[in-house]
Amino acid sequence: MKTNYDTRVDAYIAKSAPFAQPILIHLRQLVHSVSPLITETMKWGFPFFDYKGAVCQMAAFKEHMGFGFWKQRQLNDPGKLIREEDGTAGSFGRITSLSDLPADEILVDFIKQAMRLNEAGNKRPAVKKETVPKAAIEMPADFADLLANNAKAQAVYEKFSPSHKREYLEWIMDAKSDATRLKRLETAIEQIEEGKSKNWKYQR
Repeated sequence: MKTNYDTRVDAYIAKSAPFAQPILIHLRQLVHSVSPLITETMKWGFPFFDYKGAVCQMAAFKEHMGFGFWKQRQLNDPGKLIREEDGTAGSFGRITSLSDLPADEILVDFIKQAMRLNEAGNKRPAVKKETVPKAAIEMPADFADLLANNAKAQAVYEKFSPSHKREYLEWIMDAKSDATRLKRLETAIEQIEEGKSKNWKYQR
């Protein structure tokens, strides 16, 4: 076995489902045909192909397999063959036969592109998580009355950022008893009058 091959990949292919074995073998041979500099390894239990970083990977499951590129978002894909992450551990959806893969010459081009990206030191772009905005919190009447009766505190509070206002509102509304709520209202007004945010002790 050549030094750029990994016996763990042989074992992985051998224990994979029968439908997946010829696909795994074909992909393995295809990747290595592109460059002798590509090496194999196992990461997270799956075969990876590396060249100055991850190039591509393959994963076999009971009824399908996936083949994907680590930096798929950065590849030039005029045919729009690459799909966004969809739980298949690959870039081309669920693969059950060789016919589900793009043509070899297309895959070779993707592999070469991925190698050039690693050569240039391009990092895999971070996937942006969608943030769901928090629902607005209505000003409690008792807190609003206290602010209205304290001009200084009212002026400071109005200049607070939305996050600082929310900290006070959540703290007051989370009180488990009337006594605790009253104490928090009193403390809030005192701190706000002094220009302090709710968590001023932890801020530098």
